[in-house]
Amino acid sequence: MKAMTLVGKKVPLELQQRVDLTPDPGQVIVKLNAAALNRRDYWITVGLYPGIKPPVVLGSDGAGIVSSCGDGVDGVWEGQEVILNPGIGWGEDPAVQSDQFHILGLPEDGTFASEVAVSVEQLHRKPDCLTWEQSAAIPLAGTTAYRALFSQGNVKSGEKILVTGIGGGVATFALQFATAIGAEVWVSSSSVAKIDRAISLGAKGGFDYREEGWEKRFAATVGSPDLIIDSAGGPGYAALMGLAAPGGRIINYGATAGAPESIDMFKLFWKQLRLQGSTMGSPDDFSNMVDLVEKCQIEPVIDAVYTLEDVNQAIDQMRSSPQFGKYVLEIS
Repeated sequence: MKAMTLVGKKVPLELQQRVDLTPDPGQVIVKLNAAALNRRDYWITVGLYPGIKPPVVLGSDGAGIVSSCGDGVDGVWEGQEVILNPGIGWGEDPAVQSDQFHILGLPEDGTFASEVAVSVEQLHRKPDCLTWEQSAAIPLAGTTAYRALFSQGNVKSGEKILVTGIGGGVATFALQFATAIGAEVWVSSSSVAKIDRAISLGAKGGFDYREEGWEKRFAATVGSPDLIIDSAGGPGYAALMGLAAPGGRIINYGATAGAPESIDMFKLFWKQLRLQGSTMGSPDDFSNMVDLVEKCQIEPVIDAVYTLEDVNQAIDQMRSSPQFGKYVLEIS
């Protein structure tokens, strides 16, 4: 098998030829046809992620065909077209992950390879409506978006939604999922081109968050959102608290801009806001997300497709976040 391997911090991934994998009891081997990148992969390669222990094959998202099954696995899986749930060891509590929860691609070898060994519990039938590349694009970002919107955000048809930082994989899925169930979705971005692309996908419009007072113009022209899906935090968080409708919810699945400078406690209690964190998703979140994609015939947005050997080029592109949607790897 071939694998693009992290051999050290702050160095490009290295193409390695390895011995073909064999499954342990309860595992299967999946011959991968496609994989996808996430910001997580970028942060690992630049050394800004906890628990980095080279050598390891990165990659959390993948789609392919089960080639062999270990002891204790129903042989019906062999030959099946599947996608992989990248979350491992969620635990029994649907409200929060266990201490053992981790994600495929660190510490366990991931999907930037021609094959991967995973537990049979991580398998899900590949949606018939999606190509291999589209299938590989949905697992991590799609699950994160689904949990933020539905399990944590309780989104409903007809509600007014703001998705910040449109263009990233999770934000783009949040736009698509919320639009699919009949919500009124607005976006923010520092890029007019990304706002225009979001409108083509069903957003009602967008605002440039770099402009002073953008939230006041939003409130004056659109009103106050019932639900805000945010991954930035940072200095702009105060504007989101001011913008949210009374009784509104702000769901954060990241903090790329750091911690907020302060939290306006008066706004928090007087407007009866709900500030909620969200991380990845449970097995039910993953399964329900895939069902939603199939039911609504949602086509994942793919910005560019690279070969496995060109993964370093894709990772380097992520430095300035120019993409809209996902970067995907075609694995021959």
